[in-house]
Amino acid sequence: MTISQLTGSYPGRIVLAAVPVAVASTLLLAGVAQGAVPVSFAVSGSQFQISASQLDGTGFSQYAGVTDDTAGDPHQVAIANITSASLADLCQSVVTDTPLGKVGMLITAGGGGKPATATDLQIGMTDLKGDSTFGNIRIGVDASTVNTAPKGSAGDFAQDADTIKIAGLQQTAWSTQASVFTLTGMHLELTDGSKGCF
Repeated sequence: MTISQLTGSYPGRIVLAAVPVAVASTLLLAGVAQGAVPVSFAVSGSQFQISASQLDGTGFSQYAGVTDDTAGDPHQVAIANITSASLADLCQSVVTDTPLGKVGMLITAGGGGKPATATDLQIGMTDLKGDSTFGNIRIGVDASTVNTAPKGSAGDFAQDADTIKIAGLQQTAWSTQASVFTLTGMHLELTDGSKGCF
């Protein structure tokens, strides 16, 4: 069962904290989220891809939300919080239109048996695929009572779990942030936009 299959279409009222994907390298080196409602940033007009061969995490919650871009247009997202996570073979890619044509940015890390790690990870996503296993999952809890420090609004649908494992993770997102993100063996390259994580 995937997370996207468990997520309902309930409208959320929390605004995501986000970092424009044009500065993805800075995003991956450090984050700013702390507390129940993160600092709010306007997202860029581009979604990006994240993949990992294996994600292992503790302290998981998910609820619906809305994030605005710089033009003020809202985007519905599923907000996923993981208190502590490790990601093997991590990849992030984004494609941007420029006056010179499409430009892609591809970031990889966490290979060779040394996974990337994140603390207080929060993702605002629109699609997620992978083989998922949840430990002590609760589905249908109030978003204001989930087991992570960031929480949703009272009365909103949510789910949480003590642990989460996702094999073959493929994710499309508007935002990712963490209080600490450690990237072992990080490599950033510019592409012509034809090369993505999946």
